Amino acid sequence: MKLVQDSDRFDNYQVALIKEITQAIAVKLVETGMQGEQMENTTANIAFSIASILDDTSAIKAADDEDVHPYLTFRSGENELVHCGENSYTYELLTNVLEEMFEAK
Repeated sequence: MKLVQDSDRFDNYQVALIKEITQAIAVKLVETGMQGEQMENTTANIAFSIASILDDTSAIKAADDEDVHPYLTFRSGENELVHCGENSYTYELLTNVLEEMFEAK
């Protein structure tokens, strides 16, 4: 596997990822009967929590009490992993994603 630093592609990929996660959360909440502002707020809260974990801004401990630090990469093709050279920042992208999802209704 070749590790490639490409911020532009990484940005596109992490936007797609956080959109997919956020949409999946909303769908599951609607399936439980949740609607309106409650569904939107709950979707946002869950999505921000997940983004915080992905972006390594939440404390994560392994079973042996070792600190765990995620580093997001995306597979592109068969032999390439794309990264941005630092931690992901899906958390920062969520406001726009949520606005697109819920203002378009």
